[in-house]
Amino acid sequence: MTARSSVRSFLGGPTLTSADLGMVVLVREYDDDEPRPMPRLTVREVRETVRALSDVGVGSVKLFAGSRVRDTPASQATSRTSLMARSIGAAKKAAPDVLVMTETCVCSYNDSGECWLADEHGTMDVEETIAVLAAQAVTQADAGADIVGPAAMIPGSVRAVREALDAAGHTQVGIMPHLIFESSLYEGYRLSMEATPRSGARAFQINPGRPEKAVHMARAMVDEGADMILTEPALHTVDTVVHLKDKVPVPLVPFSVSGEYLRLSDVREDGQRDLRGLVESYTVMKRAGAARIMTYAALDIARLLTAS
Repeated sequence: MTARSSVRSFLGGPTLTSADLGMVVLVREYDDDEPRPMPRLTVREVRETVRALSDVGVGSVKLFAGSRVRDTPASQATSRTSLMARSIGAAKKAAPDVLVMTETCVCSYNDSGECWLADEHGTMDVEETIAVLAAQAVTQADAGADIVGPAAMIPGSVRAVREALDAAGHTQVGIMPHLIFESSLYEGYRLSMEATPRSGARAFQINPGRPEKAVHMARAMVDEGADMILTEPALHTVDTVVHLKDKVPVPLVPFSVSGEYLRLSDVREDGQRDLRGLVESYTVMKRAGAARIMTYAALDIARLLTAS
């Protein structure tokens, strides 16, 4: 017997909603006509987008911003007048009810595109990198960030960020470190943000064939003070989310990265993107146990969901 649509709906379980989504925004310093794989917004456009997110029930935005001035010590990463700091302020002013999250990393501030800083010999300076990440997190919190996102996956960095935030009086600011698998799906982001690592790889990213390492790193992040964990790429970490639900006592938030956005939302003849593939994949992530799903398409999907 074929069930009526109303019966299928009743038995279908929870569906994707606007509240399940968080918006990922890449910020650029100024208007330019240079083509980039991923959409980027100015600070003014960030303000407009955050207002629109609030209107359709999307409760969070995650900001990625770099600097035109890049040097070996990533000096602009901790600047109180940086593009990131200004973007955070604009977002909070536009819609105070929208939670503002950040990427906390040096890859868009140093001249190598790496997630770490180099010593005088050109090798990784772990101690200095951690110190800069901690100072960067405090600067972001000072600007109004609700959650900071250490993305380098350097052991000890989450603990250093927590200690620095607490010492600066930001005890209520959350930490959501990135748990990242190696993937070709980051190229759209790297090209758009000019954050391609000189070495061609990220030092601490996880081999996709080693899920047990992801569990180990997630547990270590929680032990260091993580309040939640961002997993990426989202589709590559669905099984990891399922495993981690029983192993870590914090929310898990898949991040649908640039390659997923570009490949799962075909451009139609009218120039708009077909979002059905993304909606389907995010429904799977919600089913797997995702607390929220971070996506570049959050605003467009929320508009689609609220209109249907």
